[in-house]
Formats: sequence, C-alpha cells, structure tokens
Amino acid sequence: LVAVREDLLNQYWNTLTAGLTIDMINAKGGMNINKYLAYLALCNSATDLWEGFDIDKCIVVDDFENTVLGTVDFIDEKTYQIERQTRELPFTQTDGCGMILPTLSDRNFMVRLPWVKGLLAKFDFVRFVKENNASPVVTDIYGDIHNIVDEDIQIIFTKSQFKMWKFFNNWQQYKDNFKKYNCTAGKCNVEEDMFSDSVINYQMIQTLSDLSDNEIMALATENDKDIQNLAVDMKTMLKVFGAVSWNNNKTDFQKCLEKYPELLSDAYSRQTLKDLKNKLERDLWSARFDINGKYTFVIPDLYAFCEWLFLHKENPNGLLKDGEVCCKLFDNGKKLDCLRSPHLYVEHPIRNNITDIDWFDTNAIYISCHDLISRVVQCDFDGDRLLVSDNSTLVEAAERNNREKNIVPLFYNMGKANAEILTPDSLFKGLLLAYNGGNIGAPSNDITKIWNSGEITDEALTVVKWLVMEVNFIIDYSKTLYKPERPKWANDIIIKYTKEKIPYFFQYAKKKKRKQVKDVTECTVDRIKKLYPKRKLNFNFKIDNIGKFDYKVLMCNPDTEFKQDIADKFKDVTSNLNFNNVSDEKMYSYLATYENAKNEILSLNYTPDEIVDSVIIDLFANRKTPMKKAFWTLFGDIVYQNICKNIDDSFVQCERCRKRFYRKRKDQIYCDKCIGYHKQNIKKVICRECGTEFEVESNSRRIRCDFCYKIERQRIEREKKRKQRKM
Repeated sequence: LVAVREDLLNQYWNTLTAGLTIDMINAKGGMNINKYLAYLALCNSATDLWEGFDIDKCIVVDDFENTVLGTVDFIDEKTYQIERQTRELPFTQTDGCGMILPTLSDRNFMVRLPWVKGLLAKFDFVRFVKENNASPVVTDIYGDIHNIVDEDIQIIFTKSQFKMWKFFNNWQQYKDNFKKYNCTAGKCNVEEDMFSDSVINYQMIQTLSDLSDNEIMALATENDKDIQNLAVDMKTMLKVFGAVSWNNNKTDFQKCLEKYPELLSDAYSRQTLKDLKNKLERDLWSARFDINGKYTFVIPDLYAFCEWLFLHKENPNGLLKDGEVCCKLFDNGKKLDCLRSPHLYVEHPIRNNITDIDWFDTNAIYISCHDLISRVVQCDFDGDRLLVSDNSTLVEAAERNNREKNIVPLFYNMGKANAEILTPDSLFKGLLLAYNGGNIGAPSNDITKIWNSGEITDEALTVVKWLVMEVNFIIDYSKTLYKPERPKWANDIIIKYTKEKIPYFFQYAKKKKRKQVKDVTECTVDRIKKLYPKRKLNFNFKIDNIGKFDYKVLMCNPDTEFKQDIADKFKDVTSNLNFNNVSDEKMYSYLATYENAKNEILSLNYTPDEIVDSVIIDLFANRKTPMKKAFWTLFGDIVYQNICKNIDDSFVQCERCRKRFYRKRKDQIYCDKCIGYHKQNIKKVICRECGTEFEVESNSRRIRCDFCYKIERQRIEREKKRKQRKM
C-alpha cells in the first residue's frame, strides 16, 4: 500500500511532472493509460538526490536504430505457427541508454528526472568528436540545433529515455519548467567499485538438459567447497555470513563479524552457521551454483552511436563485431555466457570477450550493434543487467546445447495499446486491467515442467517456444493490453506437457511440500541431490581456528555494572516482536516497529551505553543464549561503534594462531611467536578456475587446486573418450 496526502501531492504536482498536466496531455490526444501511470510513478523510485545536476548541460537526441540480418524462429501470435526465417530485424540500439562525460561521472548509473528514466553510460563523446574531426553540431528530437562543445553539453539523453517528449513543445520548454518548478534529478543503482560473485539459478541450468554428472559436479565446485569448509575455515564462515569486503550492503552484524571474527564462536553465530549450512545445501540442490559470475550493466556499442550521431553513418561499424562483447571483469579472449532472468528458453548466448578497447573503460558488458544478443536475452539498455560468466564447463555445455537443439532467437510481433483520454474512470480501468492481466508464475512453471519431463523432443521444444511467447505478452500486458488467444489445437498439445506436477527440486528452489511435487527424476537439476546427499558437519570453533571471543569487546565500558531491570525490559519488549520468525528478506518491512522497540528500551533512565552494555552482559555472559537476533537488529550499530573503538586497526589476528597482536608493518600477518613460521620451498598460487589460493612446492607448475585439478582430469578423460568414439 502506498498512501499519499492529496494536499501535498497537489502542492508539488508541477515539481513531480515538470509542469505537465493531464489537460495538456488530453489536448494532444491523450496516451496509453498504463504507460502514463508507469511514467508518473518514476518519481516514486528509490533514488539519491543528484547534487549539482545542471539541466542546461543536457540535450535529447534521437535513438540510434538499425537493422541486423539474422535467423529467427518467427511465431505468429494468432496462428501459433512457427517459421524459421532469415530476415532484417529492427533494433533500437540505444533503447533506454544515454551518455555522460567522464568529467561528470567515472561510472555508469541509472537516472530519474520527471518523465525521464534510463541508464547514463560513461562515454567521452567530446573526445570522439575531436579525434574523428567530426562536427560537434547535432539536432535534438525537436529539430533544434546544438553545438555540444560551445554549449558545454555533458549529458546526451535519448528519445527513448524522455518518455513524455511529445507533450512538450521543445527541449527549452522542459528545461524552463524544470527550473521554474524546482525539479530535481536522482541517481540510483550506481555501478559498484567491487563486484561480488553471483550465482546462477535453476532456470539457466535446466535448459542445459544433457548435463553429465561430471559437468554438474564441476559447476557445483564452489558450493561443495563452501559446505565442506563451512565447519572448519574461518574465511568460509565469514563469506557465507556476507561479512566480506565486496558486500556493499552489509548489516550491522556483518560489519561486526568482519571487524571482530572471534564473534563466530558465540552461540548465536554458531547456531546461525548451522542454519546457513542447511540453506547452502538447499541452494546447491536447486542449482544455485556459484560460478564466479558477475551481474553488470549491459550497454550498447556507444562508439557506433557516436558514429551515427556525429559522423552521420547510417550503418556504423562500431568497435565490436557480431559475436563479440567487451567486459573488463573477465580476461581478454575468454568465451562468456551472457545470461538474463527470466531464463525460459535456451538463452545462453556465448560471446568472445574483447577487452583491449580503451573507449569502453567501465565494468559493464558492451555488446555489438551487429549482434542479435539483445533479442536472445530480451534486454534493453535502461539499466538491465546480465549475469556474465566465463566458467568453462558452463560455456562448453551451453555451446553444445545451442548446437544440438539448433537454437536461434525467438521473434514475434508485440501489440500496442491505443491512446486514450485520461480521466479518473480510464485511469482506474487501466489499473484493473494491469493487475488482472495475469502473472508469469504459472506459465513459467509450466515451462519448467517441460524441461524436467525427460527427453526434449522437437514437439516439447515447440511448446516451450509458445509458452515463452505467452510469458512475454503477459509481461507487456499492462502496456499493450493484449494477450494472444491460444488456438484449440495448440492448447491441446500444451496441456499434454503441462498437466504433471512441478518437479521434485521445487522443494528446495521454491520451498514446496513433498506432496506438491512429483517423484525425483534423472533430469539435470533433480540429479544434484543424488550427487550431493545431506551431510553432517562437525564444526570447529576452537581458539586456534577462530580466535578467543571476549564479549567485553562489544561493550562501550567493560566495567559497566549489570542492571537487571534493563535486561528485563529488553526481554519484555523483544518477546512481543517475534524476531526469530521474521526472515532477513522481510526485515525491511518491520523497520518502523523495530525503531519503536529500540526507543522504548532506550527510554529507561540510563544512558544508551549503559543500557546496551547491560543487555550484552545478560545475553553473552549470564544467559549465553543463541537467541540474539533481536539484539543485533536493534543495537548492532552501537555494538559496531564499540568494536571499532576497542580494536585498533593495527591490532590484528595472527594468520596462524589467531591470537591478536599489534603489527609493526602493514604487511605483517604473523605474531612474534609465529613470525618464523614459513613452510620451506613452498609458494602460494591462485587457482585459475575457482580463484582459491593454495600452496605448492616452489618448483611446481600447478595452476589448479586439488579439487579443480580433479575436475579437469575428468574433463580430459571425457574428451579422450569422445574422440575415440568418433574414430
């Protein structure tokens, strides 16, 4: 529920809309009702104020559009006939994407202005003009001329980003209104400094329907390591908690763990680790494989855009050829699998990574204007991200499935809703239609049933194609108000494939009950549980593995006198909140409730430090209870400040014995007792497959850890057998 005070809405309406009224829209013939509602709702995006934004440094130009010759499976949405065609396909190459100079931003980010949304990608278009001796003069979407150098233009928006452009007379009118009504710009989803490893999901694995057991085990390498090491390795424990440097959204408890790892041996941490072990196993069984993938913005070839914009090339070359991408998160020359959710068909486009392009210097993935990849993954460029991976097992399996299933992109004509006059009745009707247009859950699950039904025949693949088309019509229904109607003959075939229960692994992927799923099969995802049955782990929380935990490190004043009335108040207030039954995903919904509870406890006639210290004594010393979720939620921020105060940055854990010591140099990792500890003739190597550091003899040429070496040997043996069969 979003509740709005109507008097405030009226007061700031022009600020939110840059002075555009419903009457002005209706005077020009109205518009698609639900597009209006969606664009109006842009002001409700979670953004940060863009300080220093200057609307006078911006222009809006037409989108770069071209055609790409390609082979597709064309589905007639009325007859459901599928025809393989080679044809020129239209593409809006800059759909949702604009450019911002490096002098204004060193990274890509999503932007919000009244009626404006999309991605601003860092690209030096002024340098392009100078190096190509191009004219700096461009024409905006209203036909007005601009000199980007003389006017010091720093941001070039595209027409696809300016959603209501046709209702303004020109760009100057929008700029004047923007300043007149004190409009603001917002940033959101700014590109990160560090990219965490991301996991693949069951949708992306089930479409690789011929995976062997060895390939599944190779893809599950990191998951298996984490589960095995969870009980004995401190770094793995911190990783599964999320207490790592690359987590940009750490909770207060995660911050405390990262600063003071000895906290792992506390009863709450120990119990949580055991729960996390169960979650790690469920993730493994539902094919949430850690494949060292990265989620990153997908951006078109902006060099080609500038060739079109400044050099007036109708069919620019760009810097990337068909089949090439540029993503500097991965090595040059690597093959990359470029994935996007929802993944329903075999959307595994494998592309060659070309990184020696200095024009593309962010961590996004740049794609070619000659490629069908955006059609394959159904993306635009207003902030969509791809999951990119160079995992060799994944890439080889995807290439094989693409080849053997003869996969080409799907293509169908999407409908468009007519313009309507905006009235209270039409707006309400639009909302009803949007929310009653169906959801993609049911057809997506039907597709999953087919991928897990056994052999994927040509007919089964045809049914998947139909259902994928239907899903995309449902996704766009709120804008188009159109969904195809199945012919009876096609419906009869679809029902034949979708009448079964959902697959066995949905117990782990979707938390379904055993009676809701069918029996286990030999399909790809179902086999994971057989390969990795439930394990019992013996956790090692010894001092030499974790370090000695001292609860006083959490306190502001370790000499604080315990107050029983504080402990009683904390117990009374938190017992009514049912903390332990609230998942981490739902915690955000209860923030106001937690803030009230915190304020009620802090209202006692003591200082906040005395209150928190007494609660710490009660929970960590007197009762030693594992039930501390409420404590960390309410007072984790205060405890983190205490830990930072009590542990100097130079007071670190010894890498060998885990005792704390004051280091004399920044690179010192051993205490004085262990300073002489060095294995002789040993060197440390980073595994080329999984990135794990391991030790080998100094004269060894090993490039893989023991685990990955075993997987590689299995792959080589498979390849030998395959070649022998061909002979």
